[in-house]
Amino acid sequence: MNKLKRVCGLDVHKDIIFACVKKEKYQSEVKQFSTTTQGLSELSHWIKGEHVEKVAMESTGIYWMPVWRALESDFKLLLVNPYFIKQMPGRKSDVQDAQWIATLLDKELLKGSVVPDKTIRVLRDYMRRYAQLQGQMTRCLQQIEKQLSRCNIKIASLSSTIGSKTVIDIVASICKGQYQPEQLLKLVHGRIRNKHGEKVKQALEGIIDEHDIFLLRQIYADYIHIHDQCEALVGQAQKVADEYYQQEIELLQTIPGIKKLSAIIIFAEIGGKINLFETAQNLTGWCGLRPKNDESAGKIKSRSITKGNKYLRRILVQTGWAASRTRNCYLKTKFEQLSIRKSSKKALIAIARKQLVIIWNVLSKNEPYAEPQIVLSPE
Repeated sequence: MNKLKRVCGLDVHKDIIFACVKKEKYQSEVKQFSTTTQGLSELSHWIKGEHVEKVAMESTGIYWMPVWRALESDFKLLLVNPYFIKQMPGRKSDVQDAQWIATLLDKELLKGSVVPDKTIRVLRDYMRRYAQLQGQMTRCLQQIEKQLSRCNIKIASLSSTIGSKTVIDIVASICKGQYQPEQLLKLVHGRIRNKHGEKVKQALEGIIDEHDIFLLRQIYADYIHIHDQCEALVGQAQKVADEYYQQEIELLQTIPGIKKLSAIIIFAEIGGKINLFETAQNLTGWCGLRPKNDESAGKIKSRSITKGNKYLRRILVQTGWAASRTRNCYLKTKFEQLSIRKSSKKALIAIARKQLVIIWNVLSKNEPYAEPQIVLSPE
C-alpha cells in the first residue's frame, strides 16, 4: 500500500497562522503559530518534521509575503486566489479554513497563482513604490501652485507645467527670501520671456507675507524629499535591471513610446517570463486590456475592458500615448485612424493593447521591434 503524501494548508491572518497537516485519509493535525519571525521559524520546523511535500496558502493582502519568504527555500509552495477556494463547497469557518485548504490541496483541486522570482519581486517593489511617490509628487506640485496663487505669483500660467525647471527655481528662490521681480525674472527660461514678453514680469509681482514663505518652504521640502527618493528608487531598479535583464530591457526599448524606465516597469509587472502567457491574447486579458465578451440575445451589452494588473495597464496607457505622438510610427497612424470613429480615450486603450501584443512578440521571439511594411494594393 502506497504511503500517502503529506500536505499542509495555511490560513494566514495578520497576527496568527492556522496550519493543518493532512496525515491520513481521515486524519489531520491543526496548530496555531504567530506571524513573528520566531513563529514562522517554528512553523517551518514543525511542517518539516511532519515530512510535508506541499504547502498551500491564500493570497490575503500582503500577509502571505513574509510567510512565503520564510518557507520558499524548503517547500513547494502554492499561492491560491481566495476566490477559487470559496467556490469549492465545504466547511468555511475561521478555525477550519486551514483544514479545508489542506483537503483541497491533497485532492489536487487548487490552482496556484504565479509568484515571480525574487529579483523580479524586488524590481516590482521598487517600481510600485516609485509609482506611489509619483502620486505624492503630483499632490505636492498642486499645493505649490495653490500657494503661489495665494501669493499672486502667476508664473505657472505661463509655463508648460507646474513642475518645470523655471517654476521650481522660482519656488526655491522665494523660499530663500529672494522674491523681488527682478531677481525672479533671471530664473525664467528664455523661451518663456521671448513668448510672453512684459507679461512675465507682471506675473512675478506677488503679494508675499512671511507666513506664505514658511508654508512654501514646507511644501518645497516635501517635494525635494520625494524627488530624491524617486531618483534613488530609479537608480536601484536600473542597477538590478542592468545586471540581470539587460537584453530584455534593450529589446523593449526598440518599441515606439517605451524608454528605459518604462521598459523596466513593464518587464517587472509581466513577471520576467513571457512564456507564462501562451498567446498575446492571454497577456492582454491578464492585464485587463481586452474588451468584455458580454453579449445576450444577439445584443452587445458591454465592450469595456476587464479588470487586471493596474500597474501594467497604467504604464501601457502612458507609453501608448507617447507612441501616438511619435513621428513615422505605425501606432501613431493607427491612433489617428481609430480617433476618427472612436473617442480619443478608447483609441488610446486600443493602442495600449496593440503595444502589449507587440511586447509579447518581441520578448517571445527575442527579436527587436520592426515597423510593419505597408503593402500597396495593385491598381
